[in-house]
Amino acid sequence: MKVLGIETSCDETSIAVLDEKCIVAAETYSQDVHAAYGGVVPEMASRAHLQKIDVLCRSVFDKNGIDPRQLSLIAVTDSPGLAGALLVGIGFALGLHCGYGTAITGINHVEGHICSIFLEYPDIPLPFLALAVSGGHTSIYRVDDFGIYTCLGRTVDDAAGEAFDKIGTMLGFTYPAGRAIEQEAQKAASEQHIAFPVARAGAGQLNFSFSGLKTAVKYFMQGKDSLWIDEHRALICASFQKAIVDALVENMYAATRQTAITAVAVVGGVACNGYLRQRMMAACGPAVFFPSPSLCTDNAAMIAKAGLERGKRNLLRFPHMAPSAEI
Repeated sequence: MKVLGIETSCDETSIAVLDEKCIVAAETYSQDVHAAYGGVVPEMASRAHLQKIDVLCRSVFDKNGIDPRQLSLIAVTDSPGLAGALLVGIGFALGLHCGYGTAITGINHVEGHICSIFLEYPDIPLPFLALAVSGGHTSIYRVDDFGIYTCLGRTVDDAAGEAFDKIGTMLGFTYPAGRAIEQEAQKAASEQHIAFPVARAGAGQLNFSFSGLKTAVKYFMQGKDSLWIDEHRALICASFQKAIVDALVENMYAATRQTAITAVAVVGGVACNGYLRQRMMAACGPAVFFPSPSLCTDNAAMIAKAGLERGKRNLLRFPHMAPSAEI
């Protein structure tokens, strides 16, 4: 069974082909143009997808000797994401579906991130807890099987990755800023930190909030001149990063205590962060799993994996743009 995955939910155009054993082929185009604007410009993202999706798909087929008629299924991200960007991917997938008569299924982007862990850890014990943390999502799920997810907590305002990017812009880093903040934070003395606030939900709740942290960093920096900020940029980065990671780790640890589930997967773009990985393993024990960095960011292999497993279980659904960001 060969599955074509298509991912165009934001600013990566990604195509992958997956069989039941491995990733057969994968190519991703990342749109660098958005760095000049400090964030993704939806119309520009949609136009870039239009320009690249056919080129990428042909490249994947031609370089790997794949005949589109060999495909058993097309899996395409249909929610959540930028409306215009999603439409490009869905429209392209429907064109292939109509042209070759190949079965098709829509995939929720967050489900794709959760399924990314199975690409490298097929034997991860079920049930497990998944922290999906990226520029658009920060949620905790209980995963009982493919297609069976229970949301235990989510952000009530901003996502962790969005907070990294916004604070990075304030500090003069280009978008996306997560990696730059992590690298700058490594220069700071480990024993020094600015006490930025960590939002905590009520007892027994596992929700997140990062808007107050962004505001606190903004006002802290407004009280300092540019020379002071330049001299203490590493300290600001380390303190901000610590506040983000404190919230993520505390809620995941609380989730393991509430559910008595010890296996934890951390997925999504922010899962690339080395400090988060270190702290999560220290708090939650040895049964913590992370995808490789290339599978943390938006990619079509994870969409293909979700489609493959949905196909096995007869859980296919026709692509549609769902308004909800939750699975």
